[in-house]
Amino acid sequence: MMTSDENMSPRSLTHLQRLLSSPRPSPRNSIASRWRHYHGAAGWEGLLDPLDENLRRELLRYGDLVQYAYNAFHSLPDASSPSRHLSLLLPDRSYRPTRSLFATSSLSLPNAVPPWAPSSASADSSPSPSWLTQRTSWIGYVAVCDSDREVARMGRRDIVVVLRGTATCLEWAENLRTSLVPVDGEAPGGSAGDPSAPKVARGFLNLYKTPGERVPSLSDAVVGEVRRLMDVYKGEELSVTVVGHSLGAALALLVADELSACAPRAPPVAVVSFGGPRVGNRAFAERLERSRGVGVLRIVNAGDVVTRVPGLPHARNGYEHVGTELRLHTSDSPCLRPSAGPACSHDLESYLHLVDGFAGTGRPFRPDARRCIVRLLQLQRASVRASYVKRAFELGIDRKATAATGLSRSDSYGCVLSPS
Repeated sequence: MMTSDENMSPRSLTHLQRLLSSPRPSPRNSIASRWRHYHGAAGWEGLLDPLDENLRRELLRYGDLVQYAYNAFHSLPDASSPSRHLSLLLPDRSYRPTRSLFATSSLSLPNAVPPWAPSSASADSSPSPSWLTQRTSWIGYVAVCDSDREVARMGRRDIVVVLRGTATCLEWAENLRTSLVPVDGEAPGGSAGDPSAPKVARGFLNLYKTPGERVPSLSDAVVGEVRRLMDVYKGEELSVTVVGHSLGAALALLVADELSACAPRAPPVAVVSFGGPRVGNRAFAERLERSRGVGVLRIVNAGDVVTRVPGLPHARNGYEHVGTELRLHTSDSPCLRPSAGPACSHDLESYLHLVDGFAGTGRPFRPDARRCIVRLLQLQRASVRASYVKRAFELGIDRKATAATGLSRSDSYGCVLSPS
């Protein structure tokens, strides 16, 4: 690991040049004989520390699918067409998107103006984007593995539910509604004060269960689509993987809880959570893992404050995390500054960079890490060491071009290089 931004060994320079180029993704080995183990059937025992190379590749693939959901939303934030998934070109071509997903806030702020929007008193001001305060927003998609070769490699046909994190004002407002409410609704006798009742944050549940004017609730859409795909591929070995970042990671637990009981013989359900907050109480965590058999892998950056909210852990009737934790540290990366702040610690691309380099607790960052850091330079440039930024220019990487294009995908690692 480098100790200086400016003094780099020849070996470090070679590694840096590789990270700033467009390397091939790691080879995909067959996991067919142990796919249930890789899908969390035993809590990923023996795969996390040290991190198994096949699991790392699967986690990066799922993370890229979430990163794509962010890019797709920000490219057309106002779009609300249920058929929007037809135009999606996923970073992993072996997956085919089958349905768009929308989340609707139970709140309504028709006249709200975000505090960062220009003041109307200014002669140069312009109206704030309407999507910032819209109640219903595109939040992700359902996709299915549509490659026979990949199905054979994975040992099953994988259905994936992909959910982005918070983007609109009303989503932020729902995040702050942290009172615990029964996940199954109020029982006739009243369950609000019953500590044995599974409960989750009110805001998360609202975003999950509220229908929009022209689209169903996220709950109805996901369950309906997964049931449809189960019927289409009836008789095949299936799995469901729900993956999300931040708010998407919170909603992923609600999705998994419902999908695991959506049919008499529902496929195995697993959650891959990047930077997820706490979602519910101990009864909810126990139902999800023990009663419904959902495997949950929480990928956590030690410096990410979002993973420590809401509520206090282990408090009476309070919030509890659920699942198995893979803990990462920003300080392990040779690319990121030790002073990298909260925004960098929570950023999804930072998470994927750390996953790519994590070898095991106490071990140095992998010298053969393959993930290109161009996107990291675009999204978290202030947190990247000066030597990497300087070398990027020397290699002819045009930062303005990458920012303008949003790093249009040339491969699953999204590297865009200008001519030298």
